[in-house]
Amino acid sequence: MAYLELHELRRAFGPVVALDGIQIELAAGEFLSLLGPSGCGKTTALRLVAGFDRPDSGSIVIDGKDITRLSPNRRDMGMVFQAYSLFPNLTTEQNVEFGLRIRKHKRGARRKRVAELLELVGLGHAGKRFPHQLSGGMQQRVALARALAIEPRVLLLDEPLSALDAKVRVQLREEIRRIQTQLGITTLYVTHDQEEALSVSDHVAVMWSGRIEQVGTPSEMYGAPATPFVAEFIGTMNRLQAVVVDGDRGEVEHAGTLLTVDAARGRSRGEKVLVLVRPELLELEPSTNGSTAGDNTLGGEVVTHTFLGSVTRLKIQGREAELIADVPTARVDSLPVGQPIVAHVPTAGTRLLSLNEEPASDEPDQDGR
Repeated sequence: MAYLELHELRRAFGPVVALDGIQIELAAGEFLSLLGPSGCGKTTALRLVAGFDRPDSGSIVIDGKDITRLSPNRRDMGMVFQAYSLFPNLTTEQNVEFGLRIRKHKRGARRKRVAELLELVGLGHAGKRFPHQLSGGMQQRVALARALAIEPRVLLLDEPLSALDAKVRVQLREEIRRIQTQLGITTLYVTHDQEEALSVSDHVAVMWSGRIEQVGTPSEMYGAPATPFVAEFIGTMNRLQAVVVDGDRGEVEHAGTLLTVDAARGRSRGEKVLVLVRPELLELEPSTNGSTAGDNTLGGEVVTHTFLGSVTRLKIQGREAELIADVPTARVDSLPVGQPIVAHVPTAGTRLLSLNEEPASDEPDQDGR
């Protein structure tokens, strides 16, 4: 049963439609990330849930109660911002305590709650420090503890890690997930970082131009994208434009090359489609001249190497298409820049979408938030 529900939320700023009737449901204790590029509307959605803005139409329901018109202080929401937003003149303890003091909790109860939360976020030793004496990661831990202090019904996080360096981001996202799981608090998380969203979420909602493109588990979003935009935005994807030749046999034609892909079975002959292949699924082997050899192969030449640790990403320029392939770094020496290669396209594991599912290619207006 849904605990937090966003029903057909619409919000426009003049001629710019920031949210175009989005619909989202979170179960109690669920962690859902709103993921999308800058300007897609994800922060606008979070602001509506928090009560900082009002929708033009639609409703927000929590635990069966419509809160669309309630003021922020009556919603029992905890909010963590990108820029920490700590009070510079208050200590760590006083910052965490602030919401409890406003709600007139007794001093003893406040102190106990603050001590518990500082231990929870790993800052039990830093209660007397001021924000300027803390690192960025520590300040964001204080902000998280402050948001949790009032025991909110829903925790809202707006790009909480984007101002931190890479190593701290990884550490803190793991901490956020640990704390959220331990407390069982319903959480709505906004980010533009695909890896971040996939690593912490129960479900991910990908947004584009004010709309929800797809909602699913992290594995579903990566392995079974519903639209070309989702496929491209989450991870890297090879996109091969093709025409269905035989839907019974799963055959498509791409730039004069016949490919067999299971995902094409049942499609209509003549249908224009995109064959989507993740870089790790392409198998490469050296070729004397880049010509294809056998079924489901594309020829080309290695043009660049990008070292990514255990794998190296190869860009391949072929007659049919430009390809990206991830190969184990240990065998990349056999595929040097300039080497003609044959790329084997897998029959299984590929995704196929109709070209009419392609969204507009223009970036959304930045005012779309």
